Amino acid sequence: MKLSVTRQENYSRAELILRALFGYFYIVLPHAFLLFFASIWSSILTFIAWFSILFTGRYPESFFEFQVGLMQWSLRVQARMYNLCDGYPTFGVNAQDEYTSLEVAYPESLSRGTLLIKTLFGGLYVALPHGFLLLFRTLWGLILTFLAFWVVLFTGSYPESWHEFNVGTLRWGTRVNLYLSFMTDDYPPFSGQE
Repeated sequence: MKLSVTRQENYSRAELILRALFGYFYIVLPHAFLLFFASIWSSILTFIAWFSILFTGRYPESFFEFQVGLMQWSLRVQARMYNLCDGYPTFGVNAQDEYTSLEVAYPESLSRGTLLIKTLFGGLYVALPHGFLLLFRTLWGLILTFLAFWVVLFTGSYPESWHEFNVGTLRWGTRVNLYLSFMTDDYPPFSGQE
């Protein structure tokens, strides 16, 4: 999996203020409304894919592409709300974006045994340890986002290490999501590094 958010040389202060004041109304609400229904469809596809993996050892490719497209869409919205990039996030699972990128290789086969282990014990050996660490990492990321708001407001530049930290948090969470969604058998590392 490769996830990246391009760090811009200069950020728009006007967009920054607009997102801070009205971002939840003009970005989050319309996207969240549509993502809610797309997520229902995603859950149905995951349910069907579970049986497909169990009986054939493969994740249906069209289902997989939809799921990756949904994750890309969510990434576009999150990147804007973390002020990691400017511009309005495009709608849809097939949309493109100049600042965000998520590539997930389609697995030719998936382990049925791992599928059952993830189903029965995924909450214990994946969700709990990763979720615990990601909680604190996300809290620190929110503090950095708040501080970065002021830095961007006065300098027009997002501090590089803060940007990479927040992108790493998104990367880490996406890896966990891919694993628990049965889209990969690779256990997610405890890291936000590429």
